[in-house]
Amino acid sequence: MNKVIKAFTLILITSQLFTACNKGGIDDDDYGIFYYQDEATVIIDGLIDSDLPTYWSNYISDFPNTELMIMKDCPGSTDDIANWEAAKEIHEQGVSIHLPSDAIIASGAVDLFLAGVNRTREAGSKIGVHSWEDGNGNQATDYPVGHEEHQGAIDYYIDVGFSKEDAEAFYYFTINIASFDDIHWMTDEEIEQYNLLNP
Repeated sequence: MNKVIKAFTLILITSQLFTACNKGGIDDDDYGIFYYQDEATVIIDGLIDSDLPTYWSNYISDFPNTELMIMKDCPGSTDDIANWEAAKEIHEQGVSIHLPSDAIIASGAVDLFLAGVNRTREAGSKIGVHSWEDGNGNQATDYPVGHEEHQGAIDYYIDVGFSKEDAEAFYYFTINIASFDDIHWMTDEEIEQYNLLNP
């Protein structure tokens, strides 16, 4: 009987250790598309996916003094909910976000950029926006203004500091300026108009 209890205890401890070290199969030292630059600065470079919250949790646990995120080539997101979840954490942790001159961010990556408590960019950086598609062939513009399908993105913008008016203005601009299979690169005037920067 004691052998059975000991074996069960060993299995339980091993299972707990494996779970602690492998959140969803991701090791604690796996940062995904986050890359260390220095104790205060992280680089993000790549496509955002469902694992972003775990990658960010891993990174900020190891480097809690991170104050600045630099975005490089981030073409978008395959999971808006996960993107918004990680982005709200980044915002709440007081991280600023910067676009260097060679940065290219689009679609869901623009949402992540807006999480920065301070948002800055250098000339030459590109910010691309477009409509979304729900996977069934319906685009955002197929739903009328005020429809509940629009509210998730608008609420996210409010969560990261936009007024309701600014959140709605920017959101409806993005879905009307380009279809899902197209992209609109924002002009300097549009970036200023929709308050994307706040140095």
